[in-house]
Amino acid sequence: MPAEWESHAATWLTWPWPGGCSFPDNYDAIIPAYAQLIHTLVPHETVKINVWDSEMESWVRQILDGYRVPLDKVEFHHNPAYEPWCRDHGPVFVIGEDGRKQIVDWEYNAWGEKYPPWDKDNEVPRRIATDLNLPVLNPGMILEGGSIETDGKGTILTTESCLLNPNRNPGLSRTEIENRLCTFLGAQRVLWLGDGIAGDDTDGHIDDLARFTDAHTIVTVVKDDPEDENYEALQDNFNRLKSMKDLQGNPYRIIKLPCPSALYWKETRMPCSYANFYIANGLVLVPTFGDPNDEPVLATLRFLFPNRDVVGMDSSELITGQGAIHCITQQEPAE
Repeated sequence: MPAEWESHAATWLTWPWPGGCSFPDNYDAIIPAYAQLIHTLVPHETVKINVWDSEMESWVRQILDGYRVPLDKVEFHHNPAYEPWCRDHGPVFVIGEDGRKQIVDWEYNAWGEKYPPWDKDNEVPRRIATDLNLPVLNPGMILEGGSIETDGKGTILTTESCLLNPNRNPGLSRTEIENRLCTFLGAQRVLWLGDGIAGDDTDGHIDDLARFTDAHTIVTVVKDDPEDENYEALQDNFNRLKSMKDLQGNPYRIIKLPCPSALYWKETRMPCSYANFYIANGLVLVPTFGDPNDEPVLATLRFLFPNRDVVGMDSSELITGQGAIHCITQQEPAE
């Protein structure tokens, strides 16, 4: 599995279905966020969008045209899904020994059967494989793309709270899960963090916690306030990362990212995290929240990605669905 910073053929998105449960009360408010995301991505790479059918495609085309999105860099694929989180229900692309792309079709159960139905979402990787005429690998294991992070060199970073949760793969041991990750993602080892952040209904996805920025550097979110409910879990993750070494046996360079102030929607804390950025060709899209920490985080990521444009994108509406930029995107690597 290539690292996210390696060359992309495209970015995949799933356009939100109006009947879904992610944005039941503010669907119209998140449309500008999708349009802005696509408008920012298309100068850098093709954007492929899953929609329900030709009627939805026509409607989305009109929306994007209204936001002056160049549609010559946008493809539409009729792959219906109930929810828009393409990172989790979408395909995980790998490069085979022959240098050609393959799709790993992990099973999907809506984060531990939390949001039925999910049958259509679970079909998306196989449908995309048919669209692209790509071979499919079937690990026989439930996994969301947001629960794994790779350096592209043989290391997978994940969390115990998600992958070892009995609502995913109760019949698989930790060792069996590690073996399947290594077999189907071409990895040599799996490194484990502990728990996720408050408000994360995925049971602790890694893409809200810690991210590789190169094979030797990991950014991780921390909270300085001992009274905050995220403090203990994030401190434990930070301490684990400090003890880890890269494949050459050297300690990782660990860079702290602050957390934005707590944001609530309907009295529920949302999983706001600057770690939920997306790396595209020549670009890093970073969720921002109108918070004093927005600019310092952007400055840190500009230092870590000197050859990419680092762009903040307000995610205050998007996060009400309990996800942000990385959660709605999925990279398709170039061959």
